[in-house]
Amino acid sequence: MEPSRPSSDLSHYLGAFRRHWWIALVATGAGLGGGTVLTQAMPKVYESSASVLVEPVGQDTNAQGGRTKGAVNLDTEAQLVGSGAVAVKAATLLRSDQSPIELAKSVSVQVPANTTVLVITVRSDDPRKAQAGSHAFAEAYLRNREESARAQLDRQIKSLNLKVRQLTTVLAGINAKLAIAPKDSPIAGNLQSLRNNSQNQLNSLTGRLNELTTTMVGGGSIISDSRLPETPSSPNTLLNVGTGGMLGLLLGLSLAYLRERFDRRLVTPNDVRDRGRVPVLAALDERSTPHFDDVLQPYGPGGRVFNRLRNEVLASLGERDQIIVVTGTSRGSASTLVAANLAAALARTGSEVVLIGAHLPDSVIDAAPLARMFGVSAMPGLSDLLAGRVGLPRALQRTPRIPSLRVITTGGTATAAGLMQSQRLRDTLQALRKQSGYVVIEAPSTSSSADAQSLASLADAAILAVELHRSQRPALLDATDQLQRVGTRLLGAVVLPRLTVTRPSEPAEPAVSLPVPDAVDAPLEGPTQQLSFAGRQRPGGTENQDATAIIDLSSAGAADGDDK
Repeated sequence: MEPSRPSSDLSHYLGAFRRHWWIALVATGAGLGGGTVLTQAMPKVYESSASVLVEPVGQDTNAQGGRTKGAVNLDTEAQLVGSGAVAVKAATLLRSDQSPIELAKSVSVQVPANTTVLVITVRSDDPRKAQAGSHAFAEAYLRNREESARAQLDRQIKSLNLKVRQLTTVLAGINAKLAIAPKDSPIAGNLQSLRNNSQNQLNSLTGRLNELTTTMVGGGSIISDSRLPETPSSPNTLLNVGTGGMLGLLLGLSLAYLRERFDRRLVTPNDVRDRGRVPVLAALDERSTPHFDDVLQPYGPGGRVFNRLRNEVLASLGERDQIIVVTGTSRGSASTLVAANLAAALARTGSEVVLIGAHLPDSVIDAAPLARMFGVSAMPGLSDLLAGRVGLPRALQRTPRIPSLRVITTGGTATAAGLMQSQRLRDTLQALRKQSGYVVIEAPSTSSSADAQSLASLADAAILAVELHRSQRPALLDATDQLQRVGTRLLGAVVLPRLTVTRPSEPAEPAVSLPVPDAVDAPLEGPTQQLSFAGRQRPGGTENQDATAIIDLSSAGAADGDDK
């Protein structure tokens, strides 16, 4: 059952990150290293704090609707700590060469909730300077607050003294008038009343003056003095390294996604299905993938894969569909391996199957891979048949191990070029339609030759052999486009890991030797000829059992029209 699209996308992303894990690892390491280097390069900053309890004085008032409660507006007091007047006094206490403005920039004040406390913090590159600075600003703030309160108190005392003198003068004048005024007269009564009022005012002012002159002025106190900081507050090593690692990880994941997004290689079967939009009929893994020239045993892991592939192909073919072309998306032996094993799987059902090798080998050392795989003679083959040197019965060779399978090898490669579009090939395929159940054509890759497109135009269905880590997405899209142009139905793709080509240590001798006739139309002598197939050990690890097979070449099929 096909997975849902969100699950498919998630598995695609996870697969991309899993394949490019080293990018994320390197980027994370670089981020951790960058955070460490940045921490070492950044200047160290030390902080020291002093807590000041602010006590109300006579002149303190809180703003209407202020954030802080009580008689003192602590927000205003916090601003006063960094004022110029306090900074000047702090610079005097510190005996510092820095200007008061520079000192004020290093100060910060916090007001803890529901308290009348100011926390004065000073930052510096020297822990002792930070400690001395916070204490100096706390002391300077209290002195400034005390001086302000004392100045306010002195102004009030001065004002009261002036009023006392004025009342004393007025009272002296009243007493002088009262002394000369007649007793029991209305004037004496009025003067007595004025003298009493003035005396009461003077007594009140004198009492207030006495109270002010005896008042102790104190704007607050330091309840927690500054301490010498042992470790710098900045830079934060753990925070910087952790942030660098996180940024590196995110960058690594982004780079891994971009690499996967713009990587044209096909790495997993999901890439073929999702990025190439080609259904995957079968996927071989490292355990089930044979060597490049192996025919898989039917009950092994790889053989079971091709048995399922055979069943899917038979279910997809129409009633009159017989010819299947297998082509690769990249140069190599992938199409050879898939075509050979598919033909073997079809022949094991008892159907007559013909495997045609139309793929020119890439290596001159092993110029006949199908001959090596099935133990037949390398010549004559398809090129000899299309060139007119032999007839169809001579080119068909029955395999020793699978009697229902006949093979037409590539033949002489020097004369094969340009013959894949000939009428003789069309006639040959038409004759094979009548003689065989299925025809499997091993075609060259679509990226290396135009013969794959020509052969596909003569076939009923096509299968792509995709070799992972070698095939690329543009080549896969081009292959599907070529098949669509000629109207051939693409059944799907068979995905294989990258094949390791093992070169034979010694030249392989053909298990079947057929004499090449001198003339093209030389008749066979006698109704039948018996050919002996000698069993031998093959490089792929599969041993052919000694057997003798009898091939009736006269019953292999009548010669084509040219041989007649």
